[in-house]
Order: sequence, then C-alpha cells, then structure tokens
Amino acid sequence: MERWQKLGGASHPVDAPIVLTREGSHGLLIHAVTRAAAQAGARAGQRLTDARAVAPSLIAIPADLSGDRALVERLGRWAGRWSPLVEVDGADGLRFDATGAAHLFGGEAKMLFEIEAKFSDLGLTARAAMAPTPGAAWALARYGPDDIRASFDSPSLRRSREGGERSHSTHSSPPHPRMLGPTGRRRAVQGEIARVLAPLPIEALRIGPEVVRTLQRLGLKTIGMLAGIERRSLARRFRDKDNPLDALDKALGKASEPLTPTRVLSPPRALARFKEPVTDPAAGPQALRRLVPELARELEDRRLGARRLALIAYRVDGSIHRIEAATAFPTREIPHLNRLLGEKAEALDPGYGVDAVALVAPWTERLDAAQDALDGKVPQAVEVGRLVDRITAKLGDDAVTRPHRASSHLPERSASWRPALDDGAGEDKAPVQAPRPQRLLDRPEAIGVLYATPEGLPRRFVWRRAVHDIRKVEGPERIAPEWWREFRPARLRDYYRVEDQAGRRYWIFREGLHGDGRGGDPAWYIHGLFA
Repeated sequence: MERWQKLGGASHPVDAPIVLTREGSHGLLIHAVTRAAAQAGARAGQRLTDARAVAPSLIAIPADLSGDRALVERLGRWAGRWSPLVEVDGADGLRFDATGAAHLFGGEAKMLFEIEAKFSDLGLTARAAMAPTPGAAWALARYGPDDIRASFDSPSLRRSREGGERSHSTHSSPPHPRMLGPTGRRRAVQGEIARVLAPLPIEALRIGPEVVRTLQRLGLKTIGMLAGIERRSLARRFRDKDNPLDALDKALGKASEPLTPTRVLSPPRALARFKEPVTDPAAGPQALRRLVPELARELEDRRLGARRLALIAYRVDGSIHRIEAATAFPTREIPHLNRLLGEKAEALDPGYGVDAVALVAPWTERLDAAQDALDGKVPQAVEVGRLVDRITAKLGDDAVTRPHRASSHLPERSASWRPALDDGAGEDKAPVQAPRPQRLLDRPEAIGVLYATPEGLPRRFVWRRAVHDIRKVEGPERIAPEWWREFRPARLRDYYRVEDQAGRRYWIFREGLHGDGRGGDPAWYIHGLFA
C-alpha cells in the first residue's frame, strides 16, 4: 500500500478508504488496505464483496503484484548491508541470518532498531524481529506484542548468563521489543521460545488458511493450546505437508528450516592497487588504461555490456572520489570506453594519496555477439549512440535529451523529453495506428471555426489572424478524456485532418459536444501541422 501511495496515491485524498485488490478463486480479494479502509472494516485477504457489504464506500484499485514483488527483491539486495545471507520470505518479508554480524552494529537490539529506521527513511514501515529460529522470528515480526521484555528476566536466561553463555540481552542498549533470546543451551532455548510464542494466535505458525480454520473449530486458537495436544491424535487429522506440528517443531528449533539466500552477483569490477599512496593527478588516466581491458574481459565472460561506468579512487584518509559516465547502448568496446572516460579520469582528485582505483559497471545489460555488416561499416545506430555518449560526457546528462513516448492516448501527454541515456523504463512501445502530424504544438491553440451544423465538418478556421478555407477534411477521430487524471469535468475530443486551399495540412479538434452537460458550446483548437 505504501508503494502504491508513492506512485499513484497522490490523486486521492489521504483519508480515502482505498483497497488494493487481486484475483482470487471466487472473485476479487483485498490485497492491502489504507488506514481509513481498515477503520471501515476492510482487511487483507477478505473478499471485496464481503467488505463492501460492511463498507460500501470502499474504493477498489487493482494491485500491481509484479511490481510489489520486484520491490521486495530490490529491498532484499539492499538489505545485504546487514547480512550476506538474505532471503525473500513470501510477498512482503525478508529473512536473513545475523549470526556473527550483529556486533558490527552495536548488538542485536541496535541492529533491529537500525533496520526499522533505515526502512523508515525509505518511506516504508517495517516490523523487525530476532529469534534463534526463523519460524519464531517470523511469528514475532507479524504477530508479536510490542513488549516481550519479561522473557529476558527468566530463570533459565539468568542461569545461562551466570554460566558465561552469550545472551541476546548482554548489551548496554535497551532490548528491542521483538528480540528473543537466549542463544545458550538448546533445551533452554526451546523452552524460552515456547513460552514467548504460547500466547500468539495459531496463524503465527505459517500454516495454510484451511488448517487455521480447522484448528479454530477444534478450539485451538493459540500456539500454547496446540503445543498441549497429544501429537498422535492430531497427526491423524492432517496430511504430512499440512501438519501444524511440523510448523511448531520448526518454530521451536526441533526441526531444521534452512535459509536459501538470494544469489546477488556483484557488478563487474576491475581494481588496481598501488604499493604506495599516489598523489600524482596522472594516476587516474594511467589506471584507466589498465582497468578498461580487465573490465571488458569480465563483461565479455558474463555476456554483458556496460550502460553506466564509475571510476572510483580510494584515498588514504578513507574518503573516495567518484566520477561516472553513461552510454546510450550496452557496450564493452575498449576504444570507446577509453575515449568516454579519458577526459574525466584527468579530473580524478587523489587528495592526500590514493591506495587503489576501481572501475565498476553498476548498470549492465545483456549483450551477445552480433554479426558485422557485410561492407565492414559500423551500423548507423551504433555511431549515433557513440556520438550521444561523447556529447553527454562533455555537457552532462541533463543537457542531452531525446523524445520519450508515454502511456497516454492524449497527444500532449503521449510524448515528452527525457535524458538521452535513461533506460527508457515505462516507455510505451506500441505504435500509434492513426496518422499523427510531424509537428505537435506544446499546447493546443484556440481557433475560430465556421461549420454548417453543430456536429458537422469544419469549413473554415482562423488561426493567428489568418483565414484558412478548408478544401479537404478527414475525420473525426474521437479521443476520450482520461477521467482518472482530470480534476474537472473532462470533455471528449473529435480530431480532424484538414487541408486548406494552399495545400497546407493541419490537425484540429473540437472539444466537447453540444448538450453534453460538461460546459457551454464546444471549443475548437489546432494541435499539429503535417509536413
């Protein structure tokens, strides 16, 4: 929901009861809710029809599940700052092994507080938890209370501290409300986990909704109630894969639950180290001539081409100096990369001395071998791309732009300008079927039109004090308004391609219809000129 509010929620009031929906086996299901929708009675996983029976004012918007998944995967790579073993856990969770890493952040509690703070800086709400088992951490993060500090004063935990065993509470900062210890003897750990998880609802075991409903019908609503049931009698009611006792064993640590981290390949990189700190400004260009061939070989091994390059100087005082360059097309050609970064490398500031220089390609794209032209010449598109790269390197990314096709059927919104080296994400590749003028005005200009009937074809129009008698006319092409973007009553448009007596051709349109109830008389505009 927070991702949707960032991307498209600005057009809706903050207190609007909005729900995001997804397809279910028996109709639409609610995927996420705003605070106003939750107060109205809607909840995630509920059928939309049932929610609207309680709150008819709900506004349903389709959820972007693939976009949400991509966001979680990007956050999983970003969370590698806390642990090298990070796994995407479901549709909205991350799980990682913090063994041997928590002390780098001042202890387990400080690590959890930092995780929540960093996600908050991104504008995302996160509930972090830490426990000796993945199942217990999952349960505490989603269903745990805000304060479980009583578990840190248990007799078994005190005995483990007296025996010299490490505990999660042995740090100066206050314990995190969803941090569970100790990490001492195995039986003591299982007892502490069982005691803390006992009051949590049965859903905290990560079992299916059918199993949850069956257990609730049997009166087993908490994990503590389930743990007190004789195992053999309960196992007969469930198949092996749906047995809730298996999930309980994993949460308590009696059964293993391995973590499968997401494999994250580091970006292609070439590094040059110096035996002694170098203060010569020529160190950058000299290192570049050595690094470019190494990076090109690594790109070729991975069958990749660089779209963005970064030359980084690591100084003796711990600071870095970074210069970047981008390309219009993926490339690993050594002469082109040398020419692109050569002038910028001269501006690399060594400061008090440089220990090492690295050349990194943080943005790459697939680049397979291609057949050369029969005449031996470089394709024109490649030449244009190299020219754009050199001009952008000299003038800056924002100084060189290219037209961009957007996802809108309104002409003034269907094209814009963007930096020439952008990746083109979100561009609509589908061609427009109807003919369009070669020159489109930035804004439609009002014209005076003479026509025989209110809904008839135009006969004459006046534009910029010049009268144009229409000899030929083609149309109309009707374009409906984008009502989801308009803040006023929007009117449809009827576009005409016209030619005057001198042979000049124009693209004009009538906005609105007589009697449509959305304003007065229709207005006429000119929007483009044909060649």
